[in-house]
Amino acid sequence: MPRPPEGGYPAGVRLLPNAVTVLNLCAGLSAVYFALGGRFTLAIGAVAAAALCDALDGGLARLLDASSRIGAELDSLADLVSFGVAPALVIYIWALQDTRAGWVVALVFTVCMALRLARFNTLIDDDSSPPFAREFFVGVPAPAAAMTAGIPLYLWLHFGGGWWSSVWVVGAWALVTGGLMVSRLPTVSVKTVRVSRRAIAPLLVAVGVIAAALFTVPFLGITIAALAYLALIPYTVYRYRWLSRHPEAWDVPVRQRRAVARAARSTRRLGLRPPLRRRVAGRAGAMARGVRRRLGPDDDLRGGTANGRSRAPGQISSQGQISPRGSRRRLNLRRR
Repeated sequence: MPRPPEGGYPAGVRLLPNAVTVLNLCAGLSAVYFALGGRFTLAIGAVAAAALCDALDGGLARLLDASSRIGAELDSLADLVSFGVAPALVIYIWALQDTRAGWVVALVFTVCMALRLARFNTLIDDDSSPPFAREFFVGVPAPAAAMTAGIPLYLWLHFGGGWWSSVWVVGAWALVTGGLMVSRLPTVSVKTVRVSRRAIAPLLVAVGVIAAALFTVPFLGITIAALAYLALIPYTVYRYRWLSRHPEAWDVPVRQRRAVARAARSTRRLGLRPPLRRRVAGRAGAMARGVRRRLGPDDDLRGGTANGRSRAPGQISSQGQISPRGSRRRLNLRRR
């Protein structure tokens, strides 16, 4: 990353992240404008442009060292309009305006978006979460929720009318998406994803395939991408729970966690348990105590006495005990 000049960037350059955030807000409001005119294709494009601006403004702020409190608040307000109000109104204008429950669905979706953004702002300064928590979002993030809520509209634009465009399906899907936003389900954070060198070439090929699909069948491609994102949630939940149960992997780089997982699987497969060492030591102590009781306090297994003098095998000690000739057979001990 290039270093900023000694005097810092000019004021005009430092305003660039906030300008991109304003473009995000304008794109979201333009989606409502296009929906009022029945141009739903442009409305979806406007929401996608808002998502692109939302992905750029934070990176620009960190690159230019232009992060500010007003920029963070403006970003949250722009996200509420572009990914909460705009998608709710677009869906309402398209399929729900002829029903009484349609406006309720739009309100619930917008409120869920506001709650999700408020929780995100409070979790930024939370130091009580474990170190690996920064690799995940809590609930579906705002741009992903806005694009996911429009799946029935994408299918309608690609295939035409069907069961996916019925009022009840559209309303239920919007409520499900709103529930995913305010849920506690961990979802993947793209910002923390690290790609190995071996995966760069296949990833670039996948990007090319996705771009070709978006240019050829854009609405079907967006639908597949949104469904693939939702299908990734169970794996993300499993990964979050695995990390919470393995504190030894918290400070390990992401690339080396596979080795930790393999070691844990091998230990579980072999049936090894941490208390095994203590159990063996206790059994050995019990055997030693049994040997002392059968041989007496003045004898040991080497045929010696308490004063260190050796005694011939079979010789009777001063207490009337026989030296440990054949004591191994009496104790059921075999030579190894």
